[in-house]
Amino acid sequence: MTRARPAAKLTLDPAVVRRARGLARRAGRPIVDLARSNTTVSVERAVLRLAGVTGADPDGIPWVNRLVDAVRADVGLEHGVALPVWDALLRGDHADLTELAQKASTGGVAFGLPEGRAATRARSAAARQVGAGIRRIDRRRVERERLVRRIGDAPRTPWIYLIVATGDIYEDIPQAQAAAREGADVIAVIRSTGQSLLDYVPEGATREGYAGTYATQENFRLMRAALDDVSKELGRYVRLTNYASGLCMPEIATLAGLERLDMMLNDSMYGILFRDINPVRTFVDQRFSRQIHARAGIIINTGEDNYLTTADAVDEAHTVTVSQLLNEYFAKEAGLEDWQLGLGHAFEINPEIPDSFRLELAHALLARQLFPKAPLKWMPPTKHMTGDVFRGYLLDGFFNLVGAMTGQGILLVGMMTEAVVTPFLSDRDLALQNVRYVMEAAGNLHEDFRPAPDGFINRRANQVLAEAVQLLERIVDEPGDAALLSAIGDGTFGLMKRPADKGKGYDGVVPHAPAYFNPATDLLEEPAR
Repeated sequence: MTRARPAAKLTLDPAVVRRARGLARRAGRPIVDLARSNTTVSVERAVLRLAGVTGADPDGIPWVNRLVDAVRADVGLEHGVALPVWDALLRGDHADLTELAQKASTGGVAFGLPEGRAATRARSAAARQVGAGIRRIDRRRVERERLVRRIGDAPRTPWIYLIVATGDIYEDIPQAQAAAREGADVIAVIRSTGQSLLDYVPEGATREGYAGTYATQENFRLMRAALDDVSKELGRYVRLTNYASGLCMPEIATLAGLERLDMMLNDSMYGILFRDINPVRTFVDQRFSRQIHARAGIIINTGEDNYLTTADAVDEAHTVTVSQLLNEYFAKEAGLEDWQLGLGHAFEINPEIPDSFRLELAHALLARQLFPKAPLKWMPPTKHMTGDVFRGYLLDGFFNLVGAMTGQGILLVGMMTEAVVTPFLSDRDLALQNVRYVMEAAGNLHEDFRPAPDGFINRRANQVLAEAVQLLERIVDEPGDAALLSAIGDGTFGLMKRPADKGKGYDGVVPHAPAYFNPATDLLEEPAR
């Protein structure tokens, strides 16, 4: 686990910081209530995955999808999938849940809501089988901790985070191992474009994907095993990252826990803003996925950097701070600890703006000081990379320098051809050289750097914090129980307007009945043993 390094101190008013957090809680609490009172098809599928349902039909549709769809057609999902599924399993002649799903897909099983002793038996059986899946996640967490102790950990912070994704998992593996040998501490297998909009998780190892590789359980297993091998070779544990977002967020989080991934991109609003996924669907799925991450000891990476690709990084800097505060509240409510909060921010100010470096420094320091125990994830420049490789390399050097000066925890490697072409392997090698040079030459600069109390950096940080408080005040003053949903619908974040009753996946949201039962949620609310 990374430890946040002390950074230069800004002069922030503690009362303003407390007010900002208090307002974030007020804005976020109705969303948590909403998540607690609704389920989704993906939450219910995740329950079945914890119970061991695997595989897919000849068309590639997973059996968990087929089983949830059959239950929904017969009795609905407002009571949860567990009672009708385990009642049918106990009543019928089925070897296991996967066979039950196969029969249900052809109409061979009729589902009902059990009552009395039948309901008690189904509840008990569901809790046992889902509990076994959660205990497997517990074991994978312990396994990680033992490997870190035995092999060794990254020798420094920030952890160097590098993206690998060819579309072919068997091509990704040697590239990931090579990147680790060149100094990467975290390997991120970026997900194939469009997977976030699939309402199912593909099955098996995949060998084609556009601008990324599909997130599947088998791909997770293969890459984790490959990084374990290179970790032993290098004498340091190399971490693996993927994406728990989109329409299958709870399921991918579950698969990540089962296969011992170490980090997952898991932002509360990214899918809403940039993939037009329904806000309610996203917040319900997000809470369950974060409960899984908390149990698995996975560090989340949030997506505030994306806001600055569509909105101005100076004018809208306060929206990043607001999102960080909301992400912190949602994460801690779901059980995540400070060391698991890889809150996002980015180096995206137009370099032509006077004092752009000082502005970036102010924003990074503000994030670092607001969340002193969190391993913040610092994102490199992309929006203003022009194709001039010399200028791009210099910008990445500035980015790395801010990371060193402000004690970031996770530093994504910027490449000089970022956002222009798919980077060559040589670009990645040069990018790692850039990081190594800056960190070796200036990695402890945060010990010496002290912004003047009345200087530009302090004034800018306080301005952004004040604007964040003002925005949170406007959000909580909105009429209605879930004012944050109204703010999202109005385009407050990233200039994207996403109404609460629109967007992809809305038909997969189901309000709880009074007797709703989810054995996974019941177990995840308890602390890990």
